[in-house]
Amino acid sequence: MAGVESTGSNPDVTLLYDINGLAVDAPGWFDRVMEWTGEYGIMAAMLSLVAWCWWSVRRRPEAPTAVAALVWAPLAAGIALLINIPIRGFVERPRPFRDHRGLEVLVGGKTDFSFVSDHATMAMAIGAGLFVADRKFGLAGIGLALLEGFCRVYMGVHYPTDVVGGFALGTAVVLLLAPAAMALLTPLTRTVADSPRLGPLVRSPAAPRAVEAGGPAPVVEPGTEAEGGAGAGPGAEDGPGTAPEPRDADGDKGLAA
Repeated sequence: MAGVESTGSNPDVTLLYDINGLAVDAPGWFDRVMEWTGEYGIMAAMLSLVAWCWWSVRRRPEAPTAVAALVWAPLAAGIALLINIPIRGFVERPRPFRDHRGLEVLVGGKTDFSFVSDHATMAMAIGAGLFVADRKFGLAGIGLALLEGFCRVYMGVHYPTDVVGGFALGTAVVLLLAPAAMALLTPLTRTVADSPRLGPLVRSPAAPRAVEAGGPAPVVEPGTEAEGGAGAGPGAEDGPGTAPEPRDADGDKGLAA
């Protein structure tokens, strides 16, 4: 795929000019803000969101599972970027400013191929991974990923379909590989959670512990009500260490044998 048509009948090119045209008419300071946001700002915000989510899920009963999903988010982003390497080499689509004139290119030095967008792939993979860990943080991450995609087209370095392809690749890697990843990562985070030194990385000391199905019953101290202490058995009303009163045939406490 050497490129795309330069005619207005191609919706990919039409949308490219419409979005990048905003940069042509915008003041210079706003273009510089969008350049920094699209190159570094949104990814920095993503990392901050991951840290915030980690701090939040540590306080939950199911903290090891949530932290495992959170660890999976950046790992999935890295895997998606590796998968994108052969995709770019196979498609070989040039950057849009190489085939189309009149674009406002806000960042230079982009000499590699255009499809699919690395930034869009990485942002959506982290956003989808956050959604697996926590829906509230996930929605915020997906919103940042959509903004990242808009910025890449605004900057004139990607076609809209480059961005859509990145979104699809990042989401597919997260969701398709999540079952296997969680099966490997969850036992690891549970082991770390039980560690005296590393445990706070997974579970806050004040967090309640979830009772797992089929797990061991809680240990009950002797003499407590749960074990059958005061008021739970014969002679309990007489206090510990005292024998029960004998039961006479004519008494009120039982019948003769």
